Amino acid sequence: MLTALLEQPVRAGYRPPTKFVWHASMRLAPEDRHRSISDTTWANMAVQMLTEVGVATTAADPGLRWIAMRHDDDHVHIVATLVREDGRTNWMRNDYPRCVKATYNVARRYNLRRRVPPADRTAHRRPHPAEVSKARRTDRARTPRDELRRRVRTAAAAAASQEEFFTRLREAGILVRLRHRSTDPRQITGYAVALPDARTAGGQPVYFGGGRLAPDMTLPKLRLRWGAPTPMPVTPAVGRTERAAAMRQAAKVVTAAAGDIRRDAHAAPGRAQATAVAAADLLTSLAYTMEGDRRGPLHRAAEVFDRAARDLYGRVQKSTSRSQEMRAMSRLVALLGRFSGDDDTIAALALVMDLARLADTLEQLRIAQQRLHQAEAARTAADALRLVAGGRQRAVTLPLTPTSTPAPTVGGGRRTARGR
Repeated sequence: MLTALLEQPVRAGYRPPTKFVWHASMRLAPEDRHRSISDTTWANMAVQMLTEVGVATTAADPGLRWIAMRHDDDHVHIVATLVREDGRTNWMRNDYPRCVKATYNVARRYNLRRRVPPADRTAHRRPHPAEVSKARRTDRARTPRDELRRRVRTAAAAAASQEEFFTRLREAGILVRLRHRSTDPRQITGYAVALPDARTAGGQPVYFGGGRLAPDMTLPKLRLRWGAPTPMPVTPAVGRTERAAAMRQAAKVVTAAAGDIRRDAHAAPGRAQATAVAAADLLTSLAYTMEGDRRGPLHRAAEVFDRAARDLYGRVQKSTSRSQEMRAMSRLVALLGRFSGDDDTIAALALVMDLARLADTLEQLRIAQQRLHQAEAARTAADALRLVAGGRQRAVTLPLTPTSTPAPTVGGGRRTARGR
């Protein structure tokens, strides 16, 4: 009987979807499972979550039909059919981020443990399952998308203009395809990159635009990140003394930058954000200088630090005098070449430790901003950098999308065919 009532709008709808059932769950965190929550409270929490997501509506707009069933003391299951009372289909697009944010808000109202903070769109673009499967079939350690993102980030960190950026990409063996303005072919509006050995079944290179690698890697955002062109640092006959001096100079800039982030956290958050991104560039260049193409612990720390440093939703702040100074250090470090002596290494590890302290400062900034995904990324990066600076040789495994510990957790919206 209940199933028939739920499916009435579906049978009466106009071209209803084949998979018309939406399912989610709300579950208490382990720390809250000892609490006794009444049926009435569970019902109120479910209504608040579903209203914010767009499933539950007011009496004037009946919307979708749904039910919530308490399956155990610690969770409820929610089922809705995706055809509204007026026959229209609600496809529930982008429902998972809305569910996460809604359960986060419900947990805060009811003083519950918040396990999953709202999505902030600072994570990089994940490879499609088909890309992962193809990488396994071809014995690749990483998918072309992941490899390209790493190489593009390294080139962007060491460049000061789009011309230098494209030159570095080509020198690294990357295929580059430029997009020109239709009204003025001299103007470049975007780019795409491909690995020479990653091709389709027809033999064509598989290109990825910058925005498909990470939210802040489009050409307009990179231009904003670089700011006004700066002269290339001159490094004639770089020796051990010059390398060590450059590292010490970069360490002083990093220490000053950490102070700037603390000072600008409330008064000028945009300046603090620009400084954090420039610090990520410096760490990326340092990782390449110390480890080369080998994806060692410093490279992994740089990837996590980059997640912590990004702005929300792919935004990019204008460069500042401090961020330009940091970026100049990034370019200088990239020009030093591989280390060849103990003095170089000692100076570099001191710089790594200063970057770890800056990561601590960035963590405090993200906590104050309630950006918990990024706060944990900054903490993870700081711990990894201290391991590198301490000279420990064991590998460090870092999650690229760290999760925070705090909701009732949401089991994700899913469309399923009835009976599956």
